Amino acid sequence: MLDLVIEARKASIAPGMDVKRILPFRLKRMVGPFIFMDHAGPVQSAPINRTSLDVLPHPHIGLSTVSYLFGGQVTHRDSLGVEQVIRPGEVNWMTAGKGIAHSERFEDPASLVGGELEMIQTWVALPEKDEEASPSFDNYKPEALPIYTENGVWMRLIAGNAYGLRNTVKTLSPLFYLHAVIQKGYSFGLPKEHSERAVYIVKGRIEISGQYYNEGQMLVFSKGADPMIYAKETATLMLMGGEPLGERFIWWNFVSSRRDRIEQAKEDWKQGRIILPPNDNKEFIPLPNDKSKPSGSAPAPEVLS
Repeated sequence: MLDLVIEARKASIAPGMDVKRILPFRLKRMVGPFIFMDHAGPVQSAPINRTSLDVLPHPHIGLSTVSYLFGGQVTHRDSLGVEQVIRPGEVNWMTAGKGIAHSERFEDPASLVGGELEMIQTWVALPEKDEEASPSFDNYKPEALPIYTENGVWMRLIAGNAYGLRNTVKTLSPLFYLHAVIQKGYSFGLPKEHSERAVYIVKGRIEISGQYYNEGQMLVFSKGADPMIYAKETATLMLMGGEPLGERFIWWNFVSSRRDRIEQAKEDWKQGRIILPPNDNKEFIPLPNDKSKPSGSAPAPEVLS
């Protein structure tokens, strides 16, 4: 059974860079451990000032950021001293744990021309026992991400397990995350081994039980549902879900099972206790001027992870 249809909303993450924001949503804040999702691009025209698109150094706690590109490239730098260019088909998986800062720079002019730059950013909340873990970062190349192909269906497993596929991407709770392309006229079913599941339509049009759905929509399915998804036209989809972790509070770029921990993170960022990337420490995003407490509602102004 289809539980909910989430319509992507417009959000601005930097001057000249608007994204489609899918999660969190007021009626569905998480799908399994996934607590945040942005779809950026494709960038239709190169900005006059390329650096205006950059996401300056900013902090995270209590989550893993997951970056996946369809086109273009982005340079990641973080507090650990990591500098990593991510390209299409790769996965950048950064676990913030007790606290990390990072930036994302669009330093390749060619990727901003002709609508090439397009990416998906998600946050995965951490189990309570891992919320204060030491931060870490990993980049996984396409050859580490298994591919499934059959009857007009192509899928790449980004993380977790589904359709009999597994990979070495380090996750801390049961989940699945896939990039799928379904050719026009073909159909497939969702994986059955996870209790919460969703499909985000990046491109194209699909049909489920006689109803049509289009790009920019996320379809959330209840436990036990076994829908058949039919491609009315060739469709690019992101499939995700897993097991719920329990209530999480979110404010700006902070996620935690405890309200007071987010208040501490605010103060840590203001006081400089979360270290800036050593090779990108000349500027940063200050704490938003928002006196609200973390709550179960939509977060205060976020930046792209």
